[in-house]
Amino acid sequence: MINVGLYYRVKEGHEKEFEEAFSKVVSILKNSDIGFIDAKLYKRVDDPREYLIYSEWKDLESFRKFILSKDYKETTTYGKTILEGRPYHKIFQEINA
Repeated sequence: MINVGLYYRVKEGHEKEFEEAFSKVVSILKNSDIGFIDAKLYKRVDDPREYLIYSEWKDLESFRKFILSKDYKETTTYGKTILEGRPYHKIFQEINA
């Protein structure tokens, strides 16, 4: 299993829209068979326009397939309308399992 932290800064006034889009995407991913396990959304305490999506994937290959998919590209295209700057991600592997 791997974990991916996806970091976003949302344009002012689009916070609720971002949170709702996250819920929809997670629901779709949970009902697909692509190696997605789960995700949680976190909002930065001292800057509520910054978010972290912490996701769990079966393996690195599953995540890589997802970020190359048509659905991911459509999501990122939409995201450009409500995000400030370019989002980034970091991939982690649990070592104390």
